Amino acid sequence: MNQEQKKRPGPKKRKRGPAVAAVLCFVAAIAIVGTYTFKDYKQAQKEQLQAKMEQEKKEAGTDKIVNEPEKSAEEKGEGNTPLDNVPNTEKPDNNDENTGAGESTSDNENDSDGTTAGETQTTGSRAISGFDGKSELLWPVDGSILMNYSMDKTVYFKTLDQYKYNPAVIFSAEVGDQVIAATTGVVKSIDKTAQTGTTVTVDIGNGYELIYGQLKEVPVKTGQSVTAKTTLGYVSEPTKYYSAEGSNVYFEMRKNGQPVNPIEFLVE
Repeated sequence: MNQEQKKRPGPKKRKRGPAVAAVLCFVAAIAIVGTYTFKDYKQAQKEQLQAKMEQEKKEAGTDKIVNEPEKSAEEKGEGNTPLDNVPNTEKPDNNDENTGAGESTSDNENDSDGTTAGETQTTGSRAISGFDGKSELLWPVDGSILMNYSMDKTVYFKTLDQYKYNPAVIFSAEVGDQVIAATTGVVKSIDKTAQTGTTVTVDIGNGYELIYGQLKEVPVKTGQSVTAKTTLGYVSEPTKYYSAEGSNVYFEMRKNGQPVNPIEFLVE
């Protein structure tokens, strides 16, 4: 009995390998199916979004991206109203009246002194463009030549008791004699110096200037246009530099700042 029991074979063990493999295959199949299903879902979502964007583009009539931030009114130019659309709020009648009043005032100023800034500039431009270095100059005063122009050699000055170069012509004259402009020009400056007293400089064009010294009671102003024979002033008492020479008119001519002999241009 015991020997039979020993010889009886026991129950066989089941093999689990095929079952496990089947389970793994099933799980893998589910995973694959799930992956493709998710990809299909994403693709469908993408296609729907693309279709929506295309539809919005067609409705808006533009190729701009739907998600582009909307521009402000200023950036779009909505704040800049075309000039044609601006209502005309001006009152032309009143402006015309004001303009007329302004012009009337300007005319009154012209009548009072005849030397407004704008007219001076215009007249002066015509006036100072005429001297060409060949025109003749009037004598600035009715007198004789006391000391001649001399820049090539020195001449004797009585008051200073020394020999000096003389860049001007010194005319002898009586105190109170009228001094006139030798030609057309524009008053460049009116100065007062120790040597020549009250001195008027006139720009006559093309780099030429005429300088009148030893004057008083000057009626012209800086910037004023003058013509030949315009009164520039009157002969004053001589300065201390010409006390021995007596009353006189200092008459200097310059070209580009350098002395020129005015005798060469004076009317004989």
